[in-house]
This record gives sequence, structure tokens and C-alpha cells, in this order.
Amino acid sequence: MRVGFIGDIVGRPGRKMVRRFVPEIRESEGLDFVIANYENASHGFGLTAKNAQELFGAGIDTMTGGNHTWDKKEILGLLESLPLLRPANYPEGVPGRGVALYEVCGEPVAVVNIMGHFAMPMVENPFITANRIVETLQAQGVRTVLVDMHAEATSEKRALLMMLKESVSAIMGTHTHVGTDDLVIESGCAYVSDVGLTGCRDNVIGMDAKVPIERFLTGLPGRFEVPDKCKGVLQMVVMEFDSGRAVDAYKIRAYSEGEIETVLRARVEE
Repeated sequence: MRVGFIGDIVGRPGRKMVRRFVPEIRESEGLDFVIANYENASHGFGLTAKNAQELFGAGIDTMTGGNHTWDKKEILGLLESLPLLRPANYPEGVPGRGVALYEVCGEPVAVVNIMGHFAMPMVENPFITANRIVETLQAQGVRTVLVDMHAEATSEKRALLMMLKESVSAIMGTHTHVGTDDLVIESGCAYVSDVGLTGCRDNVIGMDAKVPIERFLTGLPGRFEVPDKCKGVLQMVVMEFDSGRAVDAYKIRAYSEGEIETVLRARVEE
């Protein structure tokens, strides 16, 4: 089974990169399933129905969320009607779901969306929540469990790996928009602290640089805007699984200039 995971899609430039490259990469890499994070897909904040359909139409199978899940009001209905997740550790009673089961290559695959604590909205303990979910999935006989850990702190992401590496198939970090070079397969679990954004690569975390610079200079607030024109990048981790364990993983980057390259291959640690 071969799975692709795309980091935070940021605005129209990110969606454009998905439309342009995901169909090609699905075919060239033989992908059976593609996951992406949607929380910044609509002008950098949340997700609209139109943009959701655009991304699913480009070859994404399911999408995960994060702290910007709720930025567009229509998400409430979309969480019920589309294969969209929101962090599982929001309090009980919050709309949507944080875990979903899909059939891929004739076997069940679980996608789990978890959000960290540091510098994030108030949610339930991510580690206790993740443990409970994984125990339930194991009891159901689900072997392939793919986790989006949406968190600011790399320490939280790494701690989740140490806690769950024997029990889950992959932990892909999202949220910071800055890709890390620590892709590894440890005890059969593929891990990277952050996949990195899909969108503008020549600005500040996919946003026009003017407002972030002004905020750092003055401390005054300002509205982040996604540029209309920029140099784009799509970042994806491709993973291969056998009986629920990762046997290969590597990162692909596609650039708006047309180049697609493999930039990092996972080191395998027993």
C-alpha cells in the first residue's frame, strides 16, 4: 500500500499546486491513497465548500484540519457531508469527527487528526486522546493507522512518536508550514516533525511578507494575506506500508517551474 501525505495547503497558490501536480504524482508514484491538511486552503484561513470540491477533484481522498478548522462557518456542514476531519481532541459534542476508517487495497486504514497543546486552542490532552483512539482501533483489528499531529512544538510531535511508534503506521507533523529534515522510519512507524506547506515558497509561511515583517518590527496586529502571484511548492511524503508497518518513506517537492524531485529519504531505525 502506498500513501501520499500533503502538508498544510495555503490558499489559492496551494490549491493550484495540488491541481497541477497531484494527479501526475499519484500516477508516477503508484499512490493508492492521498491525505492532505485543509485548514489554510481558503485564502489562508479555513475551508469553503467550493475549495473542498476542487481539492477532492484533484485526487485527494481525505483531509485533516487544525486550529483554523472553524474559520469558515460552512465547515460545520462540510464535516458531516465530506471526508473531512477535525482534531479528535476537541471536547465531546463538537461537530465533526477526528478519526475515520477507509478501505484501501482491500484493508481498513484509519486516519487520525490530533492537535497539540503549546500555543494552540484549548483542547483535551492530545496524548491521552491518541492513546484511547489507538487502543480502540487495535481492538477492531485495524493495522494501518495514519496520524496527522497538528502542533507547534516539535517536542510534542516527537513525544507522540516515542509513545505510539509500536502501535501506529505513521505520524506526520503539520501546522508550522516549515518542512523539517528528520524523516525517519522507527520501529515500523514513518515520522516527520513537519511535512511543510503547499503554496507560496518565497514569502513567510505562505503569506505575503509585508504584514509579518511589520508585526515583528512593531508588535502591532495585521491581517495576513496570501499573495496572488508567487513561486509555488508542493510538499508530500510518500510512504509504503506492509501489514500496517512502514517499509519506505521519502519526501517529494514539486515546484511551480515544473520540476519534481525527491529531496529526502527516511532513515530506517529498528
